Amino acid sequence: MSKSALILRHLAFEDLGSFDPVLEKEGYRLIHAEAGIDSLPDPLAVDLVVVLGGPIGVNDPHAYPYMQAERDWLVPRLAARRPTLGICLGAQLMAAALGARVAPMPYKEIGFSALTLTDAGGNSPLSHLGDVPVLHWHGEAFDIPEGADTLAGTAACATQAFAMGPSILGLQFHPEAGELPAFERWLIGHSVELSGAGIDPANLRREAGMHGASLKRAGQSMLRAWLRDLPA
Repeated sequence: MSKSALILRHLAFEDLGSFDPVLEKEGYRLIHAEAGIDSLPDPLAVDLVVVLGGPIGVNDPHAYPYMQAERDWLVPRLAARRPTLGICLGAQLMAAALGARVAPMPYKEIGFSALTLTDAGGNSPLSHLGDVPVLHWHGEAFDIPEGADTLAGTAACATQAFAMGPSILGLQFHPEAGELPAFERWLIGHSVELSGAGIDPANLRREAGMHGASLKRAGQSMLRAWLRDLPA
């Protein structure tokens, strides 16, 4: 019998990316839910939850009420240590649901750069990322929740990843995206943000050409290792 994976998406082009074929090959039946549109099931009913990124913020519940709804929905799942993976906004929602602060950074971190792994990170599935530059695209960051391990950081953001045991993993960066030509959708969709941050999309496109393929391989290996380490 296949396992179920709920994929919670906030923006059409910020999808599973390179993670999609890994989940399917590992035997997961994918259930897609659009934030703010689709009703969410019992938080304990599915085998795996993946909460994806997006340009809105955890601290915007007045403008986007489903931010609070998603956070509340995650609380019992995380308390039960049910397998949950968060990417960027998804990780921020998880951190907030675990009682940690999420706040704006002094400036946006957008582009490709390698992580610095902690000892815990080096002994985790993130070891597959090694020195591979990963995609960063965020203007807020989470504090590490109480009881969680810090796995990675960068010069711009010391809290790039956290884990609670083998089943809870929050990633501030994007290991699932960055390969051309699909990455062009990010450059088009986030054109206003890039302009406001003074970032030339041509530079990001060039970085994607240099690092996208290696990030795809490393990110898929990381996800595969994490999935296979989940409790039976």
